[in-house]
Amino acid sequence: MKLSRIISLLCLCVIAIFICIFLSLALGARSVELSKVISALLNSGDVSFDALVVRERIPRTIFSIIAGASLGVAGALMQAVTRNPIADPAILGVNTGASLFVVCGIAFFQINTANKFILFALAGAALTSAVVYRIGSLGAGGATPIKLALAGAASSAALSSLVSMIVLPRTEAMNDYRFWQVGSTGGATWEGILAVSPFLAAGLIIGILTTPALNALALGDDVATGLGVRVGTVRFIGAMAGVILCGATTAIAGPIGFVGLMVPHTMRLICGPNLKYIVPMSAAGGAVLLTLADILGRLAGGAGELEAGIITAFLGAPVMIFIAMRTKVHKI
Repeated sequence: MKLSRIISLLCLCVIAIFICIFLSLALGARSVELSKVISALLNSGDVSFDALVVRERIPRTIFSIIAGASLGVAGALMQAVTRNPIADPAILGVNTGASLFVVCGIAFFQINTANKFILFALAGAALTSAVVYRIGSLGAGGATPIKLALAGAASSAALSSLVSMIVLPRTEAMNDYRFWQVGSTGGATWEGILAVSPFLAAGLIIGILTTPALNALALGDDVATGLGVRVGTVRFIGAMAGVILCGATTAIAGPIGFVGLMVPHTMRLICGPNLKYIVPMSAAGGAVLLTLADILGRLAGGAGELEAGIITAFLGAPVMIFIAMRTKVHKI
C-alpha cells in the first residue's frame, strides 16, 4: 500500500478519535448538547449540571483512548512475535494470567490502589506469557503458531478455573471481581490514569523501536539471523512490550478481549505486512474501537450501561469467524 494512502488512513483515524471524544463526552444516561460540551471544556467556571456530567466523563474518555491504543499495539506485537494472525492477549492467556494475580491480590492481600493492581497484573501477565511460550515450544518444531494458540487456550482455561476457585467462597472478593472481570473503562480515574501512563508509554516506545527487527523476524528465524537480528532477544523484548501494555491496561480496565485481535489483523489487511505501519495504525484503530464500544455500551444499556468488554466481544466474534475462514492452516 502506498505511503500516501496510509497517511490518509491515519488522518481519518485521528479525525475519528476526535469525533469519538466528543461523542463520549456528550452521550450516556444523560445526553449533553455539543455546545454545552464545548462550554464545559473551555469554561472552567461553568458549574451547571451538564458541565459536571461532561467533566466526570473526561477520565473515562481519555482512558478509553489510551487503553484501546495499548491493546491494539499489544495485539500487533504478539502477532508479530508468534507469527500467528489470531494471537492476542486474550487468546494467549495473558489477560487471564493478569486476572488471576489481581484476584489473588484482592482475596489474600486486600489490594485496593491502582499501583498495586498494576504490579500484580504485570506479574501475572509476564508469568503467564512465559509459561505459554514454554509449553508452546515443547516437542518437534519449537514454538509454532498453532502450538502457541493451543497452549494459550489451555492455560487460559486452567487459570480461569483457579480464578473461580478463589473468588466463589469469598463474597467480598467476588463482589470486587465480578464487575472488573467483564472489562470496562467506566471505573477510570485520574489516579489510575497517572499510575498506568508510565507503563503504557514505556510499552509503546519499546514496541515502536522493535518494529524493524520484528519485520525481519517475519522472514523466518534463519533469514533474520543472517540479517544480524538476535532472534531470541527480539522475541523477548517484543513480547515484554506487549505484556506491559496488556497487563497495565488490564489492571485498570479488566480483561477486555478482541481489540488486540481485530484491529491489528484489519490493519494488516489494509496496510500490508510492514509493522512500521501496522503498529501506529493499530494504536489509532484500537483507540477508536474501544471508545466506540464504550459509547455503544452506554447507549445500549438504557438507564444503566453495558461494559465495553461485552461490546468488543459481541463485535469480535464474527471477526474471529471471518479470520478462521480465510486463514490457511497446514497439517501438523
